[in-house]
Amino acid sequence: MIPLSWYLIVAAFLFSLGVYGVLARRNAVAILMAIELMLNAVNLNLIAFWRYNSPGIMAGQAFVLFVFAVAAAEAAVGLALIISIYRSRETVIAEDVNLLKW
Repeated sequence: MIPLSWYLIVAAFLFSLGVYGVLARRNAVAILMAIELMLNAVNLNLIAFWRYNSPGIMAGQAFVLFVFAVAAAEAAVGLALIISIYRSRETVIAEDVNLLKW
């Protein structure tokens, strides 16, 4: 059996890679993909803790399904916003989008 610490190390690496992707990227689609990577790291943590702490209770899997639903909704709304911004501004660079300025 693989120890819990290995799962936590992989999840921490994935989460830090996602944070780097959010902070370093300029493309809005790449930022959305980095956010999805962070959500998958959270899912990995939830499943790892569920497996090692209480394998009989299905609470960990229910939380993972909830995070999957939130991630799918976030991706759909985020991509719709990016497409809308691209149609009006013709760019997906996050720094160039200033829709709230006069």
